[in-house]
Amino acid sequence: MVKAFVFGKFLPFHKGHEAMIKFALTKCDFLTVLICCSDRENIPAKTRQNWIQKTFETNKKIEIRIYNYLESELPNTSESSKEVSKVWSEKFKAFFPDYDLVITSEAYGNYVASFMKIEHIAFDIPKQQFPVSATAVRKDLFTNWKFLPNSVKPDFAIKVVVLGTESTGKTTLTEKLAQYFNCSSVKEAGRDLIANSNSFEFDDLHNVAIEQAKKIDTAVLEQSPLVIIDTDIHITKSYANYLFDKKLEVDNKIYNSNKADLYLYLNNDVEYVQDGTRLNETDRNLLDLSHREILKLHNIDFIEINGNWEQRFEKAVAIINRLIKKNNRKYLK
Repeated sequence: MVKAFVFGKFLPFHKGHEAMIKFALTKCDFLTVLICCSDRENIPAKTRQNWIQKTFETNKKIEIRIYNYLESELPNTSESSKEVSKVWSEKFKAFFPDYDLVITSEAYGNYVASFMKIEHIAFDIPKQQFPVSATAVRKDLFTNWKFLPNSVKPDFAIKVVVLGTESTGKTTLTEKLAQYFNCSSVKEAGRDLIANSNSFEFDDLHNVAIEQAKKIDTAVLEQSPLVIIDTDIHITKSYANYLFDKKLEVDNKIYNSNKADLYLYLNNDVEYVQDGTRLNETDRNLLDLSHREILKLHNIDFIEINGNWEQRFEKAVAIINRLIKKNNRKYLK
């Protein structure tokens, strides 16, 4: 039996890593992927392990191990250094005493193999198949989004939810923001499943919650890390509370799908427009109070947006730009 291993930080795991692991699987009977995680990194090793496990969940000849280490005790560099490779090779030999191969996409793979007295098989060292690195992803998530596997994208997606009562411009603002940022958007599921706010059943709200979560889960896998979402689970719960005086219970998976990085709440200080499907103006304004109560109950911090339509758009753009800049600094070390 030929046993091989690959190693790395996978910070984050990207399609170059995925291709290397697929290649490695063709060269051995059993493969170990070793995730090396230092004490100074801000993405947990377990998260990285989950990315790789999900990507290769149907493959029975692979295992993913975690090695947590202290940067004060082991060198933390990806440079092709003979001295650094020697130090790490001693660790690898202890982990894999009976392994035959090491597969890498780096020049230092030759050093590691030499010290371990095993064979090194290189994979695409020039990075021609996938011209990306984990460092590049962390520095510029938007440009390198296409290089992330679907297992990774949900953890890096930037979700912005547009909230508010009826006739406050949520749908229009969501569409304008998605167009401006050239990103994905999620339409309110309730508009598809409930034709009229004055005529539906309590159970319809369960269907809305499920469908909205599915829409969000799909959108985070699309062309941009930024996703603008029209309405979320808290608004659905508010309808249940206000119109039926009942509590809408949903499972944690739906909550996790709806969890966002930013909540924009549209004030109802704009002209009310009745399109024939909405609540009357009095109920619409009482629903606004219900929304705010539910958000407070669930400890959701939101930024309120008011003013005319153009002012709302400009304010939302400025707030989202700040969020993007903050996110860009999030993973830089």
